[in-house]
Amino acid sequence: MYCEMHSAFSFRNGFFPNEDLPTVATGAAMPSTICIFEDETFGNFLPLVYTRPVYDLKCGTTSLRERIQRSFPKARVVLHCREYLAEYLSLRNPDCPINKLPDDHCLFLNGRILEERNLARLFPLDSKRDQLYLKDGQVVAARLSGSNLRGVETELKHPLSTKHFGPIAGTDVDVKLVSYPWDLVHRNGDMLIHDGEDLLAHKRGSKGKIWKGAYVVAPKKIMIGKGSNVMPGAVLDATDGPIIIGDQVKVFSQATIIGPSFIGSNSLVKVGASIYEGCTIGPRCKVGGEIDSSIVHGYSNKQHSGFLGHSYVGKWVNLGADTNTSDLKNNYGHVRVTIAGRQINTGLQFFGLIMGDHTKSAINSMFNTGAVVGVSCNVAMAGFPPKWIPSFSWVTGEGLLETYDLQRAREVARRVMERRHVVFSTAEEELFKRVFDATREERSYPDIDG
Repeated sequence: MYCEMHSAFSFRNGFFPNEDLPTVATGAAMPSTICIFEDETFGNFLPLVYTRPVYDLKCGTTSLRERIQRSFPKARVVLHCREYLAEYLSLRNPDCPINKLPDDHCLFLNGRILEERNLARLFPLDSKRDQLYLKDGQVVAARLSGSNLRGVETELKHPLSTKHFGPIAGTDVDVKLVSYPWDLVHRNGDMLIHDGEDLLAHKRGSKGKIWKGAYVVAPKKIMIGKGSNVMPGAVLDATDGPIIIGDQVKVFSQATIIGPSFIGSNSLVKVGASIYEGCTIGPRCKVGGEIDSSIVHGYSNKQHSGFLGHSYVGKWVNLGADTNTSDLKNNYGHVRVTIAGRQINTGLQFFGLIMGDHTKSAINSMFNTGAVVGVSCNVAMAGFPPKWIPSFSWVTGEGLLETYDLQRAREVARRVMERRHVVFSTAEEELFKRVFDATREERSYPDIDG
């Protein structure tokens, strides 16, 4: 069985309630197969990709994976990921082969590809010639068959690199690959405009209700999903880009959303919320306060006052009341970010927070410019915590980091998910353990001040 696009055009994260792509078994032979793969640069996206493949990160209204699939709507799709993610990914995509290639030929596509409009032209499925496509020495795509395909198959438990594709003729292509989480944040507004144009081109109008007394600017660029309500006194301003609201969303009175922005299905935008341009939120999020130019995965909450700016937040995160992020240094210099012990200059003047899945901040928490917080952390202290907090850390007092007990972390995750009627599966239990073990060394690093 192979996973394929549900239709020629649909945004799973906006007009369907489930964050993951729906997968449909094909009933007949398809013309070709694509394999969306992870490469050796996955570490640049930690801690976000401890719990997902790189291609399940978001930009605009969709994941990177769906952007690629949209270019090849009739192709069979297989997924490649790091070995320890395979069981969990299979659970989320039961009809999709994981790390299993077809027998004949396959087009490999790097899961870091961002812009997809020309992919089918650049990498035609009907070509029979084995070919490597490169950008700055990095594999963007590869068409393989026969012994070349079999050679890659033996390496599928690991992230792929140029050496795994063998001595195949290569050609350079101009395709955008994201390299770090801040690339996604920086390009989010552009991709929201791109996605809005596609929605408008397919004449997907509003199906929800805008109540009398709500104030709407540029209504032709606003799309509201089925069962959604924009209450009296709310403001939607799509002057500078589309506002895309999924199904069963409630935008409370006195909330303001400025486009380009996206609110995923089954989300709440609370009283007084200010959602500025460049935001992707949801599905199933509760948001309030100020959010600017940020990506927030599903089931994460920032319900109260406080500022989240130019940030990337994972799934099942809770930001306590008056949690604030700095996204601009006092000296207006470039923001530096620490990824797995390596300090990197983003080249950006604005960048806030990276936060992994299942992490929580207490009320009145503050995060410095370019802060990174790992998976399943608890941050509860006065003042600024360390700028780099490894996964499974409990931060209290004067910034003291203690290891968050694995069993306690699992119990809390189970409790949180059950409140939202989601099962904490055995695959997720094992995923927690694998991430806990993989980050053990990180928790012994000295504090790094960026």
